[in-house]
Amino acid sequence: MALRRQKASARREPVFDAEPQSRDLRLGPRDRPSSSSRDDADRPPRARRKRRGGGSHGGRSRLGRFVYWSAVLALWAVIAAIGGAVWIGAHLPPIQSLEIPKRPPSIQIVGMNGRVMTTRGEGGGAALMLRELPPYLPKAFIAIEDRRFYSHQGVDPLGIGRAVVANILYQGVSQGGSTITQQLAKNLFLTQERTITRKIQELVLAFWLERKFSKTEILELYLNRVYFGAGAYGVEAAAQRYFGKSARQVTLAEAAMLAGLIKSPSRLAPIRNPEGAERRAQTVLLAMADASLITENMATIAMAHPARVAPQAGDGSVNYVADWIMDVLDDLVGRVDQDIVIETSIDPVLQAAAEKALVDELAQKGGKFGVSQGAVVVMTPDGTVRALVGGRDYAESQFNRAVAAKRQPGSAFKPFVYLTAIERGLTPDTVRQDAPLSIKGWKPENYGREYFGPVSLTQGLALSLNTVSVRLTLEFGPTAVVKTAHRLGIASKLEPNASIALGTSEVSVIELVSAYATFANGGFAITPHVVERVRAADGTALYTRMPDGLGRIIDGRYVAMMNTMMQETLLTGTARKAELPGWPAAGKTGTSQDFRDAWFVGYTAHLVTGVWLGNDDGSPTHKTTGGGPPVDIWSRVMKTAHQGVPVVGLPGLTGGIPVADALPPGDIPAGPPQVADAGGAQAPAADRGGLDDWLLGKLFGRR
Repeated sequence: MALRRQKASARREPVFDAEPQSRDLRLGPRDRPSSSSRDDADRPPRARRKRRGGGSHGGRSRLGRFVYWSAVLALWAVIAAIGGAVWIGAHLPPIQSLEIPKRPPSIQIVGMNGRVMTTRGEGGGAALMLRELPPYLPKAFIAIEDRRFYSHQGVDPLGIGRAVVANILYQGVSQGGSTITQQLAKNLFLTQERTITRKIQELVLAFWLERKFSKTEILELYLNRVYFGAGAYGVEAAAQRYFGKSARQVTLAEAAMLAGLIKSPSRLAPIRNPEGAERRAQTVLLAMADASLITENMATIAMAHPARVAPQAGDGSVNYVADWIMDVLDDLVGRVDQDIVIETSIDPVLQAAAEKALVDELAQKGGKFGVSQGAVVVMTPDGTVRALVGGRDYAESQFNRAVAAKRQPGSAFKPFVYLTAIERGLTPDTVRQDAPLSIKGWKPENYGREYFGPVSLTQGLALSLNTVSVRLTLEFGPTAVVKTAHRLGIASKLEPNASIALGTSEVSVIELVSAYATFANGGFAITPHVVERVRAADGTALYTRMPDGLGRIIDGRYVAMMNTMMQETLLTGTARKAELPGWPAAGKTGTSQDFRDAWFVGYTAHLVTGVWLGNDDGSPTHKTTGGGPPVDIWSRVMKTAHQGVPVVGLPGLTGGIPVADALPPGDIPAGPPQVADAGGAQAPAADRGGLDDWLLGKLFGRR
């Protein structure tokens, strides 16, 4: 035995003289350092396969590797998350420098009845304190948007988990996990894009808001900033927009509807989707009851009496008024940097009536007459605007045809021609020739090419005879006519040529109505206005309109004559279709070249109303005249406006402002003793004695 061990352990010397092909320098199992390898070499092949095939030790090895690599990956994920958060936080403004952005000012525009007609500005309604609201209003938002609002620190992990599960089950984004604080952070500081970066920024800012502000302050900021659809930002603007009342006064059902809009304000806005808004409100009520914020009985009663959207009467056309106000607001109060309320002279009932009259007439007759647009202005004789409609549909076109459009007035300009003649000594009974005439190749013609020979000025104006107007313009000079029009309030540029007699220079509707108001008020200058008062939200007056005090610009005697002549237009002339039973009224129709514009401006001692119809591109209508659709619209509006109003006569006529109330001589610009005609020749001034004789005869005749 010892001999065998000695032989086995005997040293073997390498042999180098063997043949090359017999050399084998590869390592064998016994040459490897691992004892297990040597043991394996001694084991039979089956035993070796069993060991390599694994057993309990092999399983433990794979589990260990899994745990190890999982830990590594988790560590790197944490590092990546921290790094990403640090990177995103580094791209936010320094937390200490963050300030709550000042809410843009809200501009409420109210009618003469004190009710809000519309709201302008980027902010929306006035900011309200939480204590000013009914308690169920903020509770409705908490129930449907963030039930654990008072317990979380800006982020609600349970809410996020619930949203993730719901989104997985519905295979899409069916719920959001944002808290009210997160929503506020997004509304104040971030864009609406849906990215991971923005979401992490939202989380960071939500934590910051929770540290800086109390829950009450966060909820107040949220309710005053969130969007409710239909252009309404903030709960006050939304309540006014949808229910015509302050958020302080909303019912439980109305509060639930407002809270329900947050999910999809554009789709659920009750003026567009009342059924969808009501269904969502019921969901909010159930959520409030489930969260024990209201009783089940309260929810049942609210569902039985759902919220109803306030009538939106006049809401469309009143935006033309709002646009006009916004254009002049800077001149009245300067830069607006706080919430303000603008008290206007607009009568919402009359505004709605004017809009309806225009829209209905165009719907019924627009196609037949080839008319697509129109405008209506209603004002008192002192220039106070009661209604203004700048087009048939504000949603389709925001261009304000009542204020901004310049159109040829046609024969509606003739009163300035006749006033020029009256102020220079002619009377309504003065006779002029109605016959064809030619002026350097221009041959003005009457409508229908009919001529009446010798006619009085009253007949000439009432029947809108073009040749008589042109003859008067040539008699006293186009420049004199232009000066008369400018004195009465026409601000547009007027060309002093013979064709001015037929209204070929363009004017706006509000200019022409303002000029006619001078006849309705007895001869006093006016400035059209719609803003009566501007005040801050706390009631501080920022602007209060004062009387113009511009004084008389037409002698009372001339006013009486003009009113007599223009009254005849409604009795026997081109506007005899006008209907205003019981009220003395006067006015003038107008039709421009090729029937491109149709006008009627008529007035009583109570109101002046002007109507224009035509096409924006200036294309001809289908022979629409001022005595047609414009008179029909005027009649509808004025009937509504005069209901229940005591009848008053026109100035200078029976029951109106007495003629004796005339300005003393020298206070009115007197007509020149001699005036040049269009050709430059001098024409003698008319005899003023004839004017006094006519006036006395009319006065005693009426008695």
